[in-house]
Amino acid sequence: MSPEDDKEVLIRVRGLRTQFGTHVVHDGLDLDVYRGEVLGVVGGSGTGKSVLLRAITGLERPAAGRIEAFGTEVLTASPEERDRLDERWGVMFQDGALFSSLTVRENVEVPLRRIAELTPELRRALADLKISLVGLPYRAGDAAPSELSGGMRKRAGLARALALDPEIVFLDEPTAGLDPIGASAFDELINTLSDALGLTVFLVTHDLDTLYATCDRIAVLAEKRVLVTGTLPEMLEVDHPWVQEYFTGPRARLARDAIRTDTNTEAD
Repeated sequence: MSPEDDKEVLIRVRGLRTQFGTHVVHDGLDLDVYRGEVLGVVGGSGTGKSVLLRAITGLERPAAGRIEAFGTEVLTASPEERDRLDERWGVMFQDGALFSSLTVRENVEVPLRRIAELTPELRRALADLKISLVGLPYRAGDAAPSELSGGMRKRAGLARALALDPEIVFLDEPTAGLDPIGASAFDELINTLSDALGLTVFLVTHDLDTLYATCDRIAVLAEKRVLVTGTLPEMLEVDHPWVQEYFTGPRARLARDAIRTDTNTEAD
């Protein structure tokens, strides 16, 4: 029995095929996402990392395959079942994808509006709680997205993704465009929230520092499928040109050395 046999599968993807016209992005893709893990999804340009995220969350209709989330077939779910799924996961898109005409607080309130029993006062209070949870100052709630820095917009997007207390959050390139200090702070936020809230995290990224700082397991997209899954040490043993270049190249060595330095500093 493998260690994975004892883990609860929240998301199960089998035989996924996605394509745009004649261009096939995924063909026969299989993937499991386990409860409580931070799963990093990596791959070269054009391998369909974000497309996979959108297919799982029902935002992209695949040509074939099965996607099961929390025991529900996503592709054949009724509107009521889809509503229940949407309450159990949250999605943070690149750069936050906030509504520019709304304040940050109003953006975070958008998912909360689906709960009819919430009064405007309670909805506002819950939104302020989520804003604080992701490390934004209270005054950020009244700001427009255009008034925020890139890092603050990403945190606001994460606050909105957490609005309904989801069991799993999907993060699409959360540290892209951030300076090293901002990216490191966001990595620490992911770790803190996943531990404190018991979150499962599906993390699309190309950032090696983020992989080393946050991820329990890695899924590599290549050749139109999930080529391999495993821990970071296991990635170093994979005999595939792209995997070897990605996980043993100069940038990967810098990321490993940075993590070792941080670990040694904490131990001291």
